[in-house]
Amino acid sequence: MAQSKEQRILEFVKENAAKGDPQSVVDHIDKYCNQKEWAMNVGDEKGLILDKVFTETNPTTVLELGTYCGYSAIRMAQLMKQGSRLLTVESKPEHAAVAKQLIEFAGVQDKVQILEGATETIIPSLKTKYEVDQVDFVFIDHFKNFYTSDTKLLEKCGLLKKGSVLLADNVVYPGAPDFLEYVRTSGHYDCTNYPSHVEYSDKLDAMEKAVFKGN
Repeated sequence: MAQSKEQRILEFVKENAAKGDPQSVVDHIDKYCNQKEWAMNVGDEKGLILDKVFTETNPTTVLELGTYCGYSAIRMAQLMKQGSRLLTVESKPEHAAVAKQLIEFAGVQDKVQILEGATETIIPSLKTKYEVDQVDFVFIDHFKNFYTSDTKLLEKCGLLKKGSVLLADNVVYPGAPDFLEYVRTSGHYDCTNYPSHVEYSDKLDAMEKAVFKGN
């Protein structure tokens, strides 16, 4: 048996999914997590909310905070238009290694770049090191205690423009109350809440969409 849950997910996908087919990879990750072991992907139910908001935004430059196994990066990559890029930040090397293999197996490696390290280090380097001017869409799904500080850092670094969309996962469970208070009361965002459930579970959760109004 592969030594980590994430490696077991990778092996299941490689053995059962169609190589080069992002939807097949996503479906088989969901199948594994529904039937065998729970894992913290955005999952099938909230994934549909992600798909909807992402498609409505139609972004060119995408930032994801928290890659985990690459599930949501693959999910977004298959919806991206030609010439778009997705930068996804992951602080744990073992998760980044699995995500890299899953992203390549899905055939979306040309659209997705994994940035290994801490968000507080990488966000300030996006303009200089990664030639990012501003981002159209940010999927926030990493450590809940960083949601607010990283959002403020994106603002401070000039990475958000009028109309930039933030979509945050797990705002009810485990919860991100300080983030919700900030985006809803700071005056910088127009917010929409999408009630849902924790991935692969019937526990209540929600996603929060916050559209930046500009400086």
